[in-house]
Amino acid sequence: MSVESEVSLDGKKATITVKGRFDFGSHQAFRDAYEKFYKVPEIYVVDLKETTYMDSSALGMLLLLRDHAGGDDAEVQVVNSNSDVRKILAISNFDKLFDLT
Repeated sequence: MSVESEVSLDGKKATITVKGRFDFGSHQAFRDAYEKFYKVPEIYVVDLKETTYMDSSALGMLLLLRDHAGGDDAEVQVVNSNSDVRKILAISNFDKLFDLT
């Protein structure tokens, strides 16, 4: 498991990449990935291309990110999820809270 993040040159978009298992063991690394920016970006992209597993604590971490980004006014995109992860997000109705692509 690893979590990496980077911000665009203009500081408006942060991309967080989760590799491997996205579970409670990722909590601190995931939180550090979005709290480390001096200025809160306008858009957060969570790239799950290399995520192999997601549990309920990962769903909670996504909600914490959404709150950090501005709650209902936040723009948080969850991208590149595999079919198993996409199913978990759909069952949890996260398509109502996040832009899933």
